Amino acid sequence: MAFDTKTFKTRTLTAIIFGAVMLVGLLWNQWSFIILFTIIHFGCWYEFIKLQKKIDPLNYKLKNLLGLLYITLPIVLMICIRTWYFDGINDNYLKIIPCGIVFSIWINDTMAYIVGSFIGKNPLSKISPKKTWEGTLGGIILCVIVITLIGYVTGYYSVKDWIIISLYCAVFGTLGDLLESKIKRMAQVKDSGNLMPGHGGFLDRFDSMLIAIPFVFVYYFLFIS
Repeated sequence: MAFDTKTFKTRTLTAIIFGAVMLVGLLWNQWSFIILFTIIHFGCWYEFIKLQKKIDPLNYKLKNLLGLLYITLPIVLMICIRTWYFDGINDNYLKIIPCGIVFSIWINDTMAYIVGSFIGKNPLSKISPKKTWEGTLGGIILCVIVITLIGYVTGYYSVKDWIIISLYCAVFGTLGDLLESKIKRMAQVKDSGNLMPGHGGFLDRFDSMLIAIPFVFVYYFLFIS
């Protein structure tokens, strides 16, 4: 996959703007977090329904129930992580795990794209031909390294926690990306929407996160909280 400078610049610019909006929602307070993820929830639902209509116009309403597991459950779990007070925890700590999830997904996606663009040769899956094994493995490795280093420097949670959380986000996030690619292929569309130039719609932007959140939540509930 050749490196496209114009596409990369477009993706970078829109990602910076989008990232600024996400940071405000993530870090301001609990209400800004809830509002942000409520918007994400309904944006993903809207696009999911449109895709299901294209896939099966006659039975799409029944299949929309899958969205409860695919979209609603992860968003609810993410809000739980952000608002779940327990002994010895404060609000600053509650902000960190959701930020770690979002940053892990972003770093994995970005590094996978860059590594795959330069050295990617072996396709990862027929579902998403542009993804390569080299890019995927490079994204996962760099994601774990960067997030673990940030976690170590900031002092929030343990190095082991960040290795596991970033690994979950990178691996299951990649599976989430492939799942959404499969849905789009069935619907015969390139993007789920047009929220961001170069990035597509809500589902294109949050597909990885939707699959990764439940796994991070289980680890958080069992071993951190």
